[in-house]
Amino acid sequence: MKNKKYLTGKGKFIYDYKHDILTFRTKGREYKNSIEFQNFVVDIDKENFVTGMRVFDASKVFNMERYSLRNIMDGEFRAKVEEGVITITLNFASRIRNRIIPIFGHKQNFTQQITTSLGRHHLADSLVECAASS
Repeated sequence: MKNKKYLTGKGKFIYDYKHDILTFRTKGREYKNSIEFQNFVVDIDKENFVTGMRVFDASKVFNMERYSLRNIMDGEFRAKVEEGVITITLNFASRIRNRIIPIFGHKQNFTQQITTSLGRHHLADSLVECAASS
């Protein structure tokens, strides 16, 4: 990516068991607006970085039990904007029966590419990478 903006940081996974919503937020970033599509909402900060997301019906989207999502221990969030397309990659682990288990396996992760029109949102090419905990 030419002239790419880059941000690293720490974040947090939050799971709402009752409503089956998984949220990721980058710590210390000031929210500006959101982009909604299908089961996802992507949060943009004041510097136009993608710094968070919410996944509705998360257990269905990830094809896993709510219990696993409720016990997320740590993980990674990566958001890349390139030529108007947002690609978000999540990788996280859950505590199941007192063992920490990677949700998507050691070499897998969950990737969602947003190809919907960004409308009034003009996002520069950028990359956000965050280590996360629950």
